Amino acid sequence: MDIEIRRVSSKRDLKHFIRFNYELYRENPYSVPDLYEDMLSTFSPRKNPAFEFCEADYFLAYRDGKIVGRVAAIINHRANEAWKKKAVRFGWIDFIDDEEVSRLLLETVSQWGRERGMDVIEGPLGFTDMDAEGMLIEGFDELSTMATTYNYPYYPKHMERLGFEKAADWVERKIYIPDAIPEKHLRIAEIVKKKYGLRIRKLHSKKDAFKDNTARRIFELINEAFAPLYGYSRMTDRQIDQYVNTFIPILDLRMVTIVEDAEGEIIAAGISMPSMSRALQKAKGKLFPFGWWHLLSALKWKRDEMLDLLLIAVRPDFQGKGANALLFTDLIPVYQKLGFKYAESNVELELNNKVQSQWQYFENHQHKRRRCFSKEL
Repeated sequence: MDIEIRRVSSKRDLKHFIRFNYELYRENPYSVPDLYEDMLSTFSPRKNPAFEFCEADYFLAYRDGKIVGRVAAIINHRANEAWKKKAVRFGWIDFIDDEEVSRLLLETVSQWGRERGMDVIEGPLGFTDMDAEGMLIEGFDELSTMATTYNYPYYPKHMERLGFEKAADWVERKIYIPDAIPEKHLRIAEIVKKKYGLRIRKLHSKKDAFKDNTARRIFELINEAFAPLYGYSRMTDRQIDQYVNTFIPILDLRMVTIVEDAEGEIIAAGISMPSMSRALQKAKGKLFPFGWWHLLSALKWKRDEMLDLLLIAVRPDFQGKGANALLFTDLIPVYQKLGFKYAESNVELELNNKVQSQWQYFENHQHKRRRCFSKEL
């Protein structure tokens, strides 16, 4: 039967767009579903601050009245301006193993981009770096994380046959929590503390996190640290406010560490949390009626042996100077006390040697790889 591509134009369409991923991966043991409520907010121009500088449309592929694929077409004007390019992004792409479906979805995004003056298509990417990015090309038998997406092995094969090429790769590592803080880290931590007058700061309450705009300053640091990374666009004030109000209330502040200089300026931050992967699978992408209980349990009482390293950010002028050793010397005892066995690094650009080198003193191995594909229009 012929494939029909339809633009999402109603709340009912958007529900089908979100739910298609859940149906396609219903029986897959490695896929971790997004929360439906979060996805509704992400795709809403009214609720997602990224629409201040992005435009988007969403498309569904139908065959004989049944949904067989989906894709989002996005232009991040802020990123295009920063990187001096005219790129249309494809994101949240899913499809059955039929090349006609994937071809038509990507041709639809390409045409949508051409009509708006774009000359290259790239993805999978979201609105910003805070969304999941990259298509899994290695590690199909590994559990996904809250911050990433899973896809079947046939996805990248379709991309290559359709003429897409590698634009960037991210790698992910499994990092084992050591029985003791590596001696190298202890030495480096002591040296940088004395040399640069650095100190560790812990947040002891949610009120403490909001005092002196501390939480906001962490995200401002992220803007500085991540600015050189592939496709990054700086977060706006509204985005920062949203992330602060979303994440700070659910974080276990013991798993958050800040490094400050003598003047009290934040020069590094490490944010981690218990893995939510199994809990999200149990919740099946829904907060209600019982999904909230699985999520709360994973955060408070029935922690997985895995934790997620959500981010490690170091101010550019302190990168490569050992500031991250201070983060690890503080966080490792916390992880040991809470019973974690290993950490998921989540995505790191393969060419970001400063990030890759920080794991050399830990037992670790690369177990996943993701790719951003691109093609000229």
